[in-house]
Amino acid sequence: MYQTESWGSPYVPASGRNGVGSYSGGGGDPFERIERLAAESAVVIFSISSCCMCHAIKRLFCGMGVNPTVYELDQAGDPIAGKEMELALMRLIGASSAAALPVVFVGGKLVGAMDRVMASHINGTLVPLLKDAGALWL
Repeated sequence: MYQTESWGSPYVPASGRNGVGSYSGGGGDPFERIERLAAESAVVIFSISSCCMCHAIKRLFCGMGVNPTVYELDQAGDPIAGKEMELALMRLIGASSAAALPVVFVGGKLVGAMDRVMASHINGTLVPLLKDAGALWL
């Protein structure tokens, strides 16, 4: 199970949605919100609830014993704010399509989308990142 998070207040469980958080607004610059939210937990995943790649990344981290904080952008209290966050994340990773999600931050640093996370996992650099961030104890 992943860490639940409400974007309006820290660590408020989202009931009845299998441990996924939602965004309840917040206004301001979406890049600043991303930076702030990414720094609040060891592992942060920005996701879309119906995306199979997002699900696969969440399962990867959970299978490793990591408890990521997940923000489901499509479950935003304010749909415009969720879309703004998605567009800002796409710009951060240089993507031109919605296939940019999921986007993962470890230790407040951008790891990237699915391709970068999987490459890091396969080449053995993901576990040291998780250890350094305090998300994994092995």
